[in-house]
Amino acid sequence: MPSTLAAVLGIDVGLLQSGMGGVAGADLACAVSNAGAAGCAGGYKLVDAALSAMLERLATGTDRPVGVNLIPEVVGPDELDHQITQVLDETPERVYLSLFGMPEDDAVFKRIVAAGRQLVVQIGTVEDGVHAAERGAVVVAQGIEAGGHLLGTSQRDELVAALRAELPDTCLVASGGIGSPDEAARALAAGADGVLLGTAFVVAHESRAHAYFKAAVTAADQADTVITDVYEIGWPGRRHRVLATAVTSDPEQAKKFIGKTVVEGKPYLVPRFSSAVPTDATTGRIEEMAMYCGQSCSAISSEISAADVVAAYAHVLPGA
Repeated sequence: MPSTLAAVLGIDVGLLQSGMGGVAGADLACAVSNAGAAGCAGGYKLVDAALSAMLERLATGTDRPVGVNLIPEVVGPDELDHQITQVLDETPERVYLSLFGMPEDDAVFKRIVAAGRQLVVQIGTVEDGVHAAERGAVVVAQGIEAGGHLLGTSQRDELVAALRAELPDTCLVASGGIGSPDEAARALAAGADGVLLGTAFVVAHESRAHAYFKAAVTAADQADTVITDVYEIGWPGRRHRVLATAVTSDPEQAKKFIGKTVVEGKPYLVPRFSSAVPTDATTGRIEEMAMYCGQSCSAISSEISAADVVAAYAHVLPGA
């Protein structure tokens, strides 16, 4: 029998928070971990001083297990290696590493596991899930119900069940469309040992999502989400589930700048079709930007604290 997610990571509630770039800063990650689940800060393209600043806030903000999410296909192998070096060198062992998608080289798995760190890998296919599990990772099975960038084409429970059949002893986490304890229970019944939530934490008080973004998620139904590839600047070649906007309905518009944002003190212009999410440091035409949102939005109607999100699922998810 597989170990529960809580037992593997040393947490009280078998719940992972998605390390959403821009949205999931150290404040959100630490709040989730302090509430008994596993928080995760989005490393995205951060490196050098910018990544160090985030890692310091993460390490000092909680004494519980907490993670850093990295994205191999966005940064490439050399920069990924640099990011991993920083995480391993600058954080204590209780900081786990989370990869969104598969790295190009299996040496990445070996390096993280050899360093004594827990490794979580989010995948969208059975093949990738088996590959990651065989190299020591906790496997997050992402269904197409999920918000954000999509790694496969399968429904969540279909993918979970298929992976469980192949991996009876692997710690398996379900992701996609989970907005209520009842939905989490369905994922467990399909074979998961825990769940990952993203959209539910977008609207948490500690999230760095822009106020317009949060309000749009709480007002949305799953029918308001679409799967599209229009937000491709900065992350080409990947479909994503977002809230429908004027940009998703008319992808022939000019790729001009529609806003500005600040990341770790550095200003950036935001072009139309950028994959960057609108944060509390973003100004401009927020309503046209990439607002990643899963089908779970149908069950999310208000902004609450990260601790309250965790508490709502504590009675359903297995503990350590």
